[in-house]
Amino acid sequence: MQFKKQGVLNEESIDILKDCGISIDNGRDQLKASSRNFPMEVFYLRNGDIPQYLRDGVVDVAIIGENVLIEKGEDIIVAEKLGFSKCKVSLAVPKAMKYTSVEDFEGKTYCHFLPEYR
Repeated sequence: MQFKKQGVLNEESIDILKDCGISIDNGRDQLKASSRNFPMEVFYLRNGDIPQYLRDGVVDVAIIGENVLIEKGEDIIVAEKLGFSKCKVSLAVPKAMKYTSVEDFEGKTYCHFLPEYR
C-alpha cells in the first residue's frame, strides 16, 4: 500500500489503518515501513510519484488525492472514495497586483503547483 509522505492525507490514511487494527512502524523518514501485525508494507511517496508506482506494479493500492489522478493518473481506477482530506484552493497574486474579482484572471497565465517552502 502507498500513501502520501506528509500532510493531512497522510495522517488520515494512518488513521484508517489504525481503525482497522493495523499497526505501522513509524516510517516518516523512510521510503518503506512494515506493519507489525498484518502482512503489509507501506510506501511513503511524493504525491506526483504515486501514479507511476501503481502503473509499474510497485504498489497494489494507493491512497491518493483526486487532483493527482486528474493530472497524472487518468488510466488509474478509483476503487473507493474515502471522503476525507478536502482540498483548499487558493489564488495567489503578487502584492502589487490590483485584484477585485476572479474576472481579473481572464487571459492570465497561471501555475498549478508552487514549491513547498519550509
